[in-house]
Amino acid sequence: MNLVELGPGVYALIDPEPRYGRSNIGLVVDTDGLTVFDTGATPMIGLQAKTMITELTSELDLPIKRVVLSSSRVVHSGGSTPFWAAAFYGSEPTSEQLDAPPNPDAFARLLPEHAEAYGNEFANRPITHTISEPAWLSDACYAIPLRGESASNMILYMEATNVVFAGALASFRVTPLAFDGYPADWVDSIRQLIELNPTVIPGHGLPGGLADLGDLADYLEACGEAEGDASALAAGPWDEWTDRRFDEVNVERAALLAAGRDNVPQSMFSLLGFA
Repeated sequence: MNLVELGPGVYALIDPEPRYGRSNIGLVVDTDGLTVFDTGATPMIGLQAKTMITELTSELDLPIKRVVLSSSRVVHSGGSTPFWAAAFYGSEPTSEQLDAPPNPDAFARLLPEHAEAYGNEFANRPITHTISEPAWLSDACYAIPLRGESASNMILYMEATNVVFAGALASFRVTPLAFDGYPADWVDSIRQLIELNPTVIPGHGLPGGLADLGDLADYLEACGEAEGDASALAAGPWDEWTDRRFDEVNVERAALLAAGRDNVPQSMFSLLGFA
């Protein structure tokens, strides 16, 4: 991962070859300690990130005080155990989902690149502090729950540098996965980010801004307009994105919601080899 400085005390660990499962990690150096945003997909990735963070901040002698998770998805939370001593912040849905037993078999099928990491001993660090309303977590970090990739994602806004760690709510040039997301609400959440005009560190992809947020919103709207038929998905910038295997899932999910059915798409089970 590449370490990128975004402003005084604000950093990101960016995967230089983005695709689903190679997610980014944020870091804020605050007055009372360090805040980490998301932890990567596996314990090994989390440990590598923790080592890089420790080396970067060694002269400051500050603890890793907080970890904020944007989502319960393993691509964002799977590296949590190396940060066990920190307080963990997330939305109530994220907390509920992480309290459920993990499904290593599904993780391995979804992310074959990381399959060896998801053995029977795999575990997630549970959430210790739930957030249901926008809240200052520290002098620098403002957490905002937003609906989109799941029932409630979490972003972190650093006002002083106008940087947003968007996590699961943003995916730039990498096709998102919305198997139980809410595409229409997701677009509304993206528009809230656009109003801030920030530098955005997405959960997957390289840092971006308004154009990237607009492309993501357009893709989600196109999934709805396809009316359940992935072959009818309109052309757009997403034609060059990675992980187009998720198109069918996203289109089916949008159609199910339009029909009043809040179900996981059958195409998601097929993708995992369970159907």
